Amino acid sequence: MDAKKTKMGPEDALELARNADQIYASKGAKIVHIDMRKDKPDNDRIISVMIGPSGNLRAPTLQVGKTLLIGFNEESYAKVLN
Repeated sequence: MDAKKTKMGPEDALELARNADQIYASKGAKIVHIDMRKDKPDNDRIISVMIGPSGNLRAPTLQVGKTLLIGFNEESYAKVLN
């Protein structure tokens, strides 16, 4: 999906998250890890890490199996992709 053509708002992001087992979100130098099965986060928590200031899904977002990578962090990418 091309994020420039198809915008994903909070509802779409929540649907994507609910189908994931793990979420790794990079916010600046901080990495937020959410285990969707163990942590059972509420919608506000999920939206806070997935939605950017524009009100859309933060970029880049990568789905690898049941894991979501939100934002870019080399350490997170290496952990999930290796």
